[in-house]
Amino acid sequence: MLIVIIGGLALVLYETGLIRLFCSKQRLLHFLQSLGPWGFAGLIVLQALQVILAPIPGEVTGLWGGFVYGPLLGTLLSTIGLTIGSYVAFALARFFGRPLVKKFVPEPALKRFDYLLHQKGAFLAFLLFLIPGIPKDYLCYILGLGQLSTLEFMAIGGAGRLFGTILLSFGGNFIRLDQYGNFFILLGVAVIVVLATIAYKDRLERLLREWHERSRRKEVSEAVRIDIP
Repeated sequence: MLIVIIGGLALVLYETGLIRLFCSKQRLLHFLQSLGPWGFAGLIVLQALQVILAPIPGEVTGLWGGFVYGPLLGTLLSTIGLTIGSYVAFALARFFGRPLVKKFVPEPALKRFDYLLHQKGAFLAFLLFLIPGIPKDYLCYILGLGQLSTLEFMAIGGAGRLFGTILLSFGGNFIRLDQYGNFFILLGVAVIVVLATIAYKDRLERLLREWHERSRRKEVSEAVRIDIP
């Protein structure tokens, strides 16, 4: 069945000429740019949906933004889309609660980040957004169950995602300009950072969790001292 579907899709692409469009970088770039504001809206919607529903990897849409619109505008449009998607996920979790979050976030991820729900932990949440390999889309739902205000979450999520968005936009722009040397240098640095982070990710998370728990206990003890006459 899968072979039939793929074969049918390939036939449609060939008969309509779309396959020639997607096989030519210049034709594809001209087509996307000809969409004007609709192309802007398409990138924003895709970035928002990949946070809420994750239909396609965020790395693909990030590269696409840089490829079509360059590093500056690509970063801006991607950031707008990611911010909208993050807000929607956060708001859905806050309004509908844990039953809805369980439909989008696996139970192991909920247990893994459960400690974020007992206190604001704004700085900790920001650090988690910076670490490659942390499921940031899941974090948006999980933090919606916590004590962060909407403004705090928007600031943390936007700032935490920005560096990765900039790198992807530059990567897409390098591909557009046929600067494959620069692209592979950027890719190599990113792979090294990601691999190093993955190697120490569990240790980093454990250290952050322990730091968070110590901060929480300190605040509780200080509150108890204040209450005692």
